Amino acid sequence: MANPITRQHVSGAGVGATLGIVLTLAATVIAPFEGFARKPYVDTVGTGHPETWCYGETAADGPPPPFSQVFTKEECQQLLADSLPKYDAQLAKCLKPDVYAALPAHRHAALISTVYNIGGGAFCKSAMARDLNAGNVQRACDDLLGYDHADGRVLAGLQRRRQAERELCLRND
Repeated sequence: MANPITRQHVSGAGVGATLGIVLTLAATVIAPFEGFARKPYVDTVGTGHPETWCYGETAADGPPPPFSQVFTKEECQQLLADSLPKYDAQLAKCLKPDVYAALPAHRHAALISTVYNIGGGAFCKSAMARDLNAGNVQRACDDLLGYDHADGRVLAGLQRRRQAERELCLRND
């Protein structure tokens, strides 16, 4: 069953949608897939084993808090909202200016979610970025499905996330 987030309609979305709408949509995609962690923990999946808290925040988002710190859901929502413009800026660096400017809201949000999860450097080197810059949206969105591995194995949660991001990526509104 598809994630209900992928069925969400953004009023006024489409080419030229405001960044605020895009970031709000991206947060609604990211939060359920990252999961809510009230206290910091060591992420043992993937590489680096970073200290992680809230909705997937890591040292890339700011100084790691003490492991004893307890966050409220509202604090974590604010941390995520505060972090997303940085990931959007990383996305913008990877895409040609005209390609970035023409991103429909749902595609833009899907790509921010991806950059948040895999990092800006990995996205810039990816087939997704190359295909988007070449004008091949279908192939770029399909490329998302290849990012479902961690520690050399396919993870069901990453498969679901990539499917949801692909659905959003293919939308033109």
